[in-house]
Amino acid sequence: MTSENSYLIHALVTWLLNACALMVTSHLIPGMEIRSFGVAFLAALVLAVVNTLVLPLLTVLTLPLTVLTLGIFWLFLNGAMLKLAAAMIDGFAVKGWLAAVVGAIVLTVIQGLFRFVFKGLAT
Repeated sequence: MTSENSYLIHALVTWLLNACALMVTSHLIPGMEIRSFGVAFLAALVLAVVNTLVLPLLTVLTLPLTVLTLGIFWLFLNGAMLKLAAAMIDGFAVKGWLAAVVGAIVLTVIQGLFRFVFKGLAT
């Protein structure tokens, strides 16, 4: 298998695991709703794009506030990215800032667990 194919398989497996993590998170957090696994699959893609394009810019712009709050504001930024992704997709809703921030924390933990459990799957 070529390295390009290996990279593609790794990206697809990561995308699938992130969609599963979103589904699990939506079942654990009362203010988060995902209508179907197809919506979760699309939401995982949109969230990846938002985290790649928007989050770095907001991180730089809000760096003084993040430093002032000893990093706590970073949790708010992650929640904001979750709310932004939800606003772009029909069938994915994050109701309220508490659900967004707690959902972002839970999502990060679940993604970390999935990475640990499935670490050799796509390599």
